[in-house]
Amino acid sequence: MHEYSIVQSMLDLIEENAKKHNATKVERVVVKIGVMSGVEAHLLKIAFDTFKEGTLCSDAELEMIIQPIIAKCRICKKKSRFEKNEIFYECKHCGDVDLDIVDGEDMILMRLDMK
Repeated sequence: MHEYSIVQSMLDLIEENAKKHNATKVERVVVKIGVMSGVEAHLLKIAFDTFKEGTLCSDAELEMIIQPIIAKCRICKKKSRFEKNEIFYECKHCGDVDLDIVDGEDMILMRLDMK
């Protein structure tokens, strides 16, 4: 389960940011998880709750924003939203299949609430 290594890296990043801002405690961690990122949200939550003990995040709440796939059509330049279970992507405006994925493939640390 690679969520454990993701959480360990995330905790290292959080601690680094907390030290930069002279924080002694992290109360909330907000991450955006793209549906095509390969990260399983429920496993990430379990890993976070396991590894946060003894860190600045020991009492922190993990908030996860699940990001669907957003693709921009190269033809009409409009964006379309797709769910993970869709197997064929075509522009929902003009029907073309020449699309660029612009969101939904990454996991991003969005916000830290620190004291």
